Amino acid sequence: MVAITHVLQAKRGEQPVEPMYIGVDLHRAFFQSCAVSESGERQWETRFPRTDAGLAAFRARCPPGAAVAVEASTPTWHFVDTIAPAVERVVVVDAFRTRLKAGYAAKTDRLDARRLADALRRDSVVGIYVPPPVVREWRELCRHRQTLVRTRTALIQRARAILLRHGIVDARRLVRPKAWDALERLTLPGRAGEAIRGLRAVLVAVHEQLIGVELAVHEEAAHDPVVTSLMTIAGVGPVLGLVIRAEIGTITRFSTAAEIASYAGLVPRVDASAKRVYYGRITRRGSPWLRWALVEAAIHRARQTDARGRWARRLAVRKGALKARVAMARRLCEEVFQVWRQME
Repeated sequence: MVAITHVLQAKRGEQPVEPMYIGVDLHRAFFQSCAVSESGERQWETRFPRTDAGLAAFRARCPPGAAVAVEASTPTWHFVDTIAPAVERVVVVDAFRTRLKAGYAAKTDRLDARRLADALRRDSVVGIYVPPPVVREWRELCRHRQTLVRTRTALIQRARAILLRHGIVDARRLVRPKAWDALERLTLPGRAGEAIRGLRAVLVAVHEQLIGVELAVHEEAAHDPVVTSLMTIAGVGPVLGLVIRAEIGTITRFSTAAEIASYAGLVPRVDASAKRVYYGRITRRGSPWLRWALVEAAIHRARQTDARGRWARRLAVRKGALKARVAMARRLCEEVFQVWRQME
């Protein structure tokens, strides 16, 4: 990228700008930065507050042809969106695959920023996918829905436990909103009655929010051609289809279905040396939301009467239901890859 910039500048008769590589160690309240030249000479290093004034001061120190490397963390997207227009390139670094700290005994914010800058200069960083704004919106929507569903489930389980402790065994119907009205008429003694009434109030509020979120999910799914294509796969509906769409972003990131399974953390750990090969549990490294969607779809897929559904049920008898679900989820990665690739 830097070499191309120099060529264009030479053609225009401009003086080539010395490239600058900046490493940023990003935290909640501040970020430590270090800038080095192409020869590795340190230009400057400063700690900035993670405020509008601090980000503006950082942008002022970055020349237009600078390249910035920052590790992936919770505030990364806001930082990238703010800095990207002012520099030539921003790389969001996968710290696990880059292994910046390998071989170093000390670890400080200043050293992390220096190592990021030096690794970026040597082109030895591994970047991650930076989703566009629309994909981030889908992710926020789907994750908000799942948070509400988990909260509703936790409230129902808590209410069931209280009812069972007081001899009310017919508590399975609490999954239905119509059954929540009965909680208001219960006369449990002491704090239990207060807890049930409070749980019902929160449960109703969560369910009302969930209705609007569900409608938004179905509307987004209906208007996206990729999701409608994914819904042709048995076991994938609007919710799971939108989750898969949002977490993958674009299918061009992956060259095979096995890479999607690896990104979802559904592949086994492998320890191989010479003729000895050991396969362990699945890595669970990657997108937990994509892994959840694929496993949920695998549960529904295994109930189908086609050849793949029968295969999953036979595998569950031999290996157990959990292993069969993971195996089916990996097969679903193949179907997702094929269906999505046909649209490209």
